[in-house]
Amino acid sequence: MADETDTPQQRDWRDTVFLPKTDFPMKAGLAAKEPAILAKWQSEDLYGTLRKQRAGRERFILHDGPPYANGDIHMGHAMNKVLKDIIVRSQTLMGKDAPYVPGWDCHGLPIEWKVEEAYRAKKQNKDEVPVAQFRAECRAYADKWVDTQREQFKRLGVMGDWADPYLTMKFDAEAAIVGEILKFAETGQVYRGAKPVMWSPVEKTALAEAEVEYEDITSTQIDVAFEIVESAIPELVGAYAVIWTTTPWTIPVNQALAYGSDVEYSLLRTSSWSVQGWGSQEEASQHPIARSMGNRHFLIASDLKGAFEKRVSAALTAALQVEHPGSTVIFQTGELKRLSGADLAGTIARHPMHEKGGFFAKPRPFLPGDFVTTDAGTGLVHMSPDHGEDDFLLCKANGIDPVFAVEGDGRYRADWAWMGGNPLSVINPKLNAPEGPICSDLREVGALLASGSFQHSYPHSWRSKAKVIFRCTPQWFIAMDKPIAAEIDAADGRTGGSGNGPTLRELAMDAIEQTRWVPEKSRNRIGAMVSGRPDWVISRQRAWGVPIALYVDKDGRYLNDKAVNARIVEAFKAGGADAWFTADHDQLLGDHAGKGWEPVNDILDVWFDSGSTHAFTIEARYGEGVRANLYLEGSDQHRGWFQSSLLESCGTRGRAPYEAVLTHGFALDGQGRKMSKSLGNVVDPLKIINESGADILRLWVASTDYFEDVRIGKEVLAGTSDAYRKLRNTFRYMLGALDGFDEAERVAASEMPELERYVLHLLARLDAELKSAADAFEFNRYARALTDFANADLSAFFFDIRKDVLYCDAPGSITRRAYRTTLDILFHALVRYAAPILCFTAEEVWGTRYPDAGSVHLTEWPQVDGLWMDEGLAANWEDLRRLRLAVSAEIEPKRKAKEICSSLEAKVAIGTPQRPAATPSELAELFIVSDVQLETTDSTTVAVTITDWAKCGRCWRYLPEVTEDGALCDRCEGAVHG
Repeated sequence: MADETDTPQQRDWRDTVFLPKTDFPMKAGLAAKEPAILAKWQSEDLYGTLRKQRAGRERFILHDGPPYANGDIHMGHAMNKVLKDIIVRSQTLMGKDAPYVPGWDCHGLPIEWKVEEAYRAKKQNKDEVPVAQFRAECRAYADKWVDTQREQFKRLGVMGDWADPYLTMKFDAEAAIVGEILKFAETGQVYRGAKPVMWSPVEKTALAEAEVEYEDITSTQIDVAFEIVESAIPELVGAYAVIWTTTPWTIPVNQALAYGSDVEYSLLRTSSWSVQGWGSQEEASQHPIARSMGNRHFLIASDLKGAFEKRVSAALTAALQVEHPGSTVIFQTGELKRLSGADLAGTIARHPMHEKGGFFAKPRPFLPGDFVTTDAGTGLVHMSPDHGEDDFLLCKANGIDPVFAVEGDGRYRADWAWMGGNPLSVINPKLNAPEGPICSDLREVGALLASGSFQHSYPHSWRSKAKVIFRCTPQWFIAMDKPIAAEIDAADGRTGGSGNGPTLRELAMDAIEQTRWVPEKSRNRIGAMVSGRPDWVISRQRAWGVPIALYVDKDGRYLNDKAVNARIVEAFKAGGADAWFTADHDQLLGDHAGKGWEPVNDILDVWFDSGSTHAFTIEARYGEGVRANLYLEGSDQHRGWFQSSLLESCGTRGRAPYEAVLTHGFALDGQGRKMSKSLGNVVDPLKIINESGADILRLWVASTDYFEDVRIGKEVLAGTSDAYRKLRNTFRYMLGALDGFDEAERVAASEMPELERYVLHLLARLDAELKSAADAFEFNRYARALTDFANADLSAFFFDIRKDVLYCDAPGSITRRAYRTTLDILFHALVRYAAPILCFTAEEVWGTRYPDAGSVHLTEWPQVDGLWMDEGLAANWEDLRRLRLAVSAEIEPKRKAKEICSSLEAKVAIGTPQRPAATPSELAELFIVSDVQLETTDSTTVAVTITDWAKCGRCWRYLPEVTEDGALCDRCEGAVHG
């Protein structure tokens, strides 16, 4: 009973209410807390402890794709590394041994280019610097950025073997890389040949497709007339074959014309002129331009006649307007003869600059090309075997060789008859402009029929951003279609047999089919790339990287001796790749010394380096034949690391180096634009971490549909922060509500009220969903399921209903004990579920409750009893939740209108066709109202009025046994006075 001196109005019962107590703050302060947590993990060697704890368990290897060590990390880095860490932590949580060895790509153009920039800033030429000095500077530059990026990645919460990462410039890695290329050489897959390859005149080296990006540019398009001097069709002799190109600079090295055998062609003549805005038609026809066009016949594809006329009209109008502004020319042709492409066999033209003699005086034969189409141009394609793959192959098949007129810096050879000595690079717009030297010379001899602007996509160097060209140079290649050994010795990766087995392309295509691709559509993407790719260009004319450590004779054939190769590998192990440039080559050659063998100094394609990482990282650490469970990078790596790793492993081991490949999209700004310093829309992950904490960034990554391009900006991050705050408050509530909980309080699930058993059912359902999402690497689904459960099922439902029991029931109440038991189960599950994503917050939550229990990341996936699943019970409670929403929808307007102050004041009358699976008193507790009255009706109705019962002074519920406001209800009386 209450003390007689305490009237209901005087007594404050707050000190008798069991309010949650916790030191866990609502304000996260992640930016300040996370570094301390990182320091703790490092001092306790969390990663090393996990390796010992999980030794002998099923292993899961996510092999890290190496970023370039050449600058601060950007949002793409952050997104990639966080996603990797979430996957590694989730696999660890599921009880596996999931090591993570971070790595860096330390060779190649990106790093070399940065070192060169420093020389250029000092007006020095890096080619004049000793190779050893330049390579040492590249190594120091890479070392610096490895250390910088290492700390930045660690700050993201990425857990791994940071003390011993793999670096492609470590001696053991360089030895392994050269060992891998020597395996290719020993099986005859390597050859030296001259082919057109992507070439950067700025960087003076060949480039791989993965080092090229495409940008829209405006080029000069020209129509050029080649006079036909010989043909089986008499009418063609003296006519002009018209070609169209957007690369005027290739005209000086033209050697033939290609036609389509199945294309229909027309022999045209000028039929009419329409000149507006200047003089008379007769006067206009006497203009030099008109006279030069009026007496000619032209050969082009019939379907492209109209486009040709428009280009010529535009060009003539532009020329005429120089003298007569406002004038317009319309040029039209008439057809003299129609013929099929096959009829053009044996036709010969001459180069427009044939009067210069020599190379230009040679006949230009018509050659049938199956690549010729009528999509654009004229249906006739000029062939420069130096500067196009189709050109090269067609000319080679007809005995026409490249002339190598363009040097490595993009300028024509000084002795080149027409353009020799011209100081302009072929990618310089001035060289190709309508008023430039090429177009001017063509115009002077009457060969330039039209010129104008043309917008199109064009390849650029990813590093220098300069335009690249196709350039024929002697390079080293790995053959895609040469049969290799039928069997590959699993012991050392070397082939045996007679070399009549599958080709590298066939092995790679089969490996693609055997690999799991996430998302599945990426299988078709890489399949299309591999099925159509040319031979792999593996040589670079650079200084920083692993050399192609072969010896060649004067004919370009390389020495294939396993003993020599073994000595080369040992030399690299001892001194790294630098050893090749200072080697005693006679010692390495052994019996072959003095027999004319010269070392190759070309540098290996950096993609071969990174494609070999599986050999010196996975196999070297975990055993021969072991391969990665997962490779994970951005979607651009289908043509980069995914593909180079695939080809390298298939060429040496006959299989892919991975079991599964996951690709993610790119990080865009809040408006969906590519981030660019020039646009000022770069979102810096380091700034986000310093201001908001890494867990916010991690939650953003997990919450996105990262299989596609994703957006990040202030609004997006504000939404992520709100989602984080709700999760944090869920943990804070559980910590407070579990204050003082011990095992004596625990209640078996079978003895719990229905609500607790329903929540355990929901937990079991969540557990299955999270496991499924983790197995599918779908952490956006994982994060959404976790946050929805915390917000909708717990905070807005379970916690809301049971807070009265928590605060006001006696400690021994079975309902209160059941609730706290369920909270304990939920706590242990949710803190683990959140740990892979919110790695810092989960540690903070765990340490608040268990300060001496070690890291949460040493725990494993929670044990969820399958017997908690009860679909029948769940169906009843889903009906009750829908009814609860209907009741809340009726109460809320009355609260806003201030007809009632709290839902506890509400009396609810419910009409329903089917009686709910709960008593009126249970429904009142569920709806958090004073009273519920039920009646049977044809449809569901809800009516809300204000109760006339009095309010309990302790629990604030309105109950019939409370005699006046402030008095205690029976439950509170018992809780306070026993």
